[in-house]
Amino acid sequence: MKLVVVSAGLSSPSSTRLLADRLTAATLGHLDAEPEVIELRELATEIAQHFVTGFPPARLAAALDAVAAADGLIAVTPVFAGSYSGLFKSFFDVIDKDALTGKPVLLGATGGTARHSLVTEHALRPLFTYLRAFTLPTAVYAASEDWGEDGLARRITRAGAELARFMAAAAGDTTLDVDTAAAIAPRSLTGAITSVDPADGFEVVPFAQRLAALRPE
Repeated sequence: MKLVVVSAGLSSPSSTRLLADRLTAATLGHLDAEPEVIELRELATEIAQHFVTGFPPARLAAALDAVAAADGLIAVTPVFAGSYSGLFKSFFDVIDKDALTGKPVLLGATGGTARHSLVTEHALRPLFTYLRAFTLPTAVYAASEDWGEDGLARRITRAGAELARFMAAAAGDTTLDVDTAAAIAPRSLTGAITSVDPADGFEVVPFAQRLAALRPE
């Protein structure tokens, strides 16, 4: 299987590439796939030329072909003016309109403040929905203060496991190890999907009991 990673970071090193690398590692921890990383900053000139001439230069054409042939995609952008970067959008503007149809895509974004944490939902997800990609339930946003925190590590682990699961399913591999299943959808004592790990221990209060507690005496 082929996993393609698109990183729109502009500096080297960049937090965007760091997040992309961690999402890649989390995915490959559950899946045997060949990864390929596309750094968009190295293709900026070629993308601009494509807009002007209508034909992609060789390096850009190879990157577009890699995305189209991928079994799964990780797409990570820095936040500019409350949305994805112009370079990120430009790359997906020149991709073939059918290249991402049905393809599982893991969305990621980085920014300087937690106030942009919904950029994956109000900007990235609509873009890839328009391209008819299958966007995974868990998207990962990393603000400056998130690095080194357990919460970010858990989101990365969960998102990587989700991508591995859907890539395997698309390839016809229906097997799923227990650790991967737990990372994707931890379940409560009653079997309901929950964000709480049962191993941590918690009390499940039936919904009917909660409603009864609200009734006036």
